[in-house]
Amino acid sequence: MSNSGNTDPQNFSPAERSLLSRYVTNTEGSVFALTNLPEVVKGALFSRYSRSAKGLRELLLTDFIQAPESEFAGIGGFSGEALRSGETAAKESEAAVKRAEGFYSRILDSYGDDSIAELGGAHLAIENVSMIATKVLEDARIGGSPLEKSTRYVFFGDKVDGEYLFYQEPALMDSAHRELYLNTNRALFETYREMIGPLTAYVEQAAQRDPGVSEAAWRRSVRARVFDGLRGLLPASTLTNMGIYGNGRFFETLLIRLQISPLAEMQTLGGAMLAELSKVIPSFVRRADPAHRHFSGFQQYHQSLTAFTERAPIPSAEGPIAPGGDPPEEPSPVKLVDWDPAAPRKVLASLYFSGSGGDSAPLLAWAGSLSEAERTARFQELADLRENRRHKPPRALELAFYTFDLTGDFGMYRDLHRHRMLTQQRQPLSARLGYEMPEEIAGAGLQSPFAAAMERAGEAYERIAADFPEAAQYVVPMAYRIRWQIHINLRALIWLVELRSSPQGHPAYRRMAQQLFRKAAEVHPSFAPLFKFVDLTEYPLGRIGAEQRAENST
Repeated sequence: MSNSGNTDPQNFSPAERSLLSRYVTNTEGSVFALTNLPEVVKGALFSRYSRSAKGLRELLLTDFIQAPESEFAGIGGFSGEALRSGETAAKESEAAVKRAEGFYSRILDSYGDDSIAELGGAHLAIENVSMIATKVLEDARIGGSPLEKSTRYVFFGDKVDGEYLFYQEPALMDSAHRELYLNTNRALFETYREMIGPLTAYVEQAAQRDPGVSEAAWRRSVRARVFDGLRGLLPASTLTNMGIYGNGRFFETLLIRLQISPLAEMQTLGGAMLAELSKVIPSFVRRADPAHRHFSGFQQYHQSLTAFTERAPIPSAEGPIAPGGDPPEEPSPVKLVDWDPAAPRKVLASLYFSGSGGDSAPLLAWAGSLSEAERTARFQELADLRENRRHKPPRALELAFYTFDLTGDFGMYRDLHRHRMLTQQRQPLSARLGYEMPEEIAGAGLQSPFAAAMERAGEAYERIAADFPEAAQYVVPMAYRIRWQIHINLRALIWLVELRSSPQGHPAYRRMAQQLFRKAAEVHPSFAPLFKFVDLTEYPLGRIGAEQRAENST
C-alpha cells in the first residue's frame, strides 16, 4: 500500500486484494465481515483497531498477516498459498498460538479493558452434565447463549451399560450414603419409565384428536404433555447435554466460578472447559487458569462473600420433614415484595422525553397531573401500536421495577431461569418446601406411586444433607419446590409474561407468568394494557397449535 493510514480500498494492490479476500467478505465496500480467522486474531485485531488510524483491512494486512511475530500463517492453518491438511493444520495452529500467545496477550492487555475479551468467542458443547450443573452454567447473564436438551421432547429413561444416566457424585459414592443415593435415583427413573404407558393413555383419552389436526401433530403434542407431567420424577442428578456460545469475558467469569465451587462436578467441568477453550480462545480465558496470579484472589473473595451472605440475620424456619408427617404449608407461588408507586408517572414522562426537546421536570409534573384513567388511556394507545409480542415496547418502560419472591417446582424454575434481562438469585434446592403433584398424574390416578417416589427421595435428601448439604441437592426430584427472587423492569416483565403464558408453554410456568401479570396489574393498573399479548386461557393440549403449524409447513 502507498500511504500508511489511508484506508481507501483502492490503494490495495491486486496481490493484497487476493490475500485479504480470504479473510474479509469484500475488499472494497465500507461494510464487510471477517472470515476464516481464529478468535484470538479477531479479538486482537479489533482491540488494536480502536486506537489506529488505519482501516481494519489495512491493519490486518500490515500488523498481522505481514508481522512475523504474530505467527499469522501458522495460526490460520496456512502454508504459503495452500491450505494445510486438517490434522496438520490443527497441530501447527495450536503450536503457533502458543508461540504467539505473548504477542496477542500484549495487544489485548494494552489496547483495552476487560470488554476487549468480548471480541472473541467460542461454541462449546457440554455433554453428560447434571441438571444442577446446567443452572450454574446458565447463571451468567451477559455474553453467553445457552441451549439445553429438553425434558419435553426427549425421553430420559434409557440406560447405558445397564445404568440410568445420572451423576454419581464422588463424595457420596465414597460415603456411607452410596447405596441410598444410587437406589433413590434408580427408583425415580424406574417410576418415570413405568408411568409412560398409563399416562399416555390418559392424555390421549382426555385430549382426543380434533378432525382438523393431523395424527402426527396430535401425537407429538400428547408425547410433550406426557413428558411434561413426568419430568418432576427426574432427579437433579439427571445427565443432560448443553451447547453454549459465549464471548471470552463470559467464559472467563464462568470458568472461575466453576473451579471455586464446593461441588466436585463443577470443579471437574471448569477444568475440562478451560482445557478446550484454551485451544481456541487462549488469550481470553487465561485468568481462569488456577496458576494465574489473579486466580487466588478470586477464590478468596468468593469464600469471604459466601461466608458473609450465609450469616442471615433471620434463620430459616424450614427444617426436616418427619417421615409420614404432615406436609409443609404450601408457600405462595408469587409474592410481590417491592415496587415503585410512582412508576406510572415516571414511565409516561420518559416515553415523551426524546421528542420533547427539554428536560424531564416539566414532563414529570405533567404526568403527575393526569388521572389514572388518563394515564391508562395513554398506555393503551401505546399498546395498540404493537401487532405481535415481538414488537417490543420502548425502553422508557425500564424505569418501572418489581421485586418478586417466587416458589415453584425445580422443573418450572429451569424454564423461567433462562431470562437474562433481570436480576435473580436462588436458594439451594431441597425437599423442605414440598412438591407439586402434576395435574396429569392426578388425573390418571397415579398419585400414589408418584407420591411414594417423592417421599422416598425427600427422606433420602434429609439423610444425605446431614453430612453433605451441597451434594444432597442431586437426589432431589424436579417436582420439589425451590424458592428464588427476581428483580425485573416492566419492559422485561412484559416479554417474560407474554412469552411464558403462550399456549405451548408448560402449564405450571404458564400459571406463574399469569400471576406475575396479575400482581403487577394490581399495584399499577394503568400498566395492564401494556401486557397486550398475555394469554390467560387454560388449554388441555397446549402444544397442539404449534405442532400443527409445524406439520403444515412441511
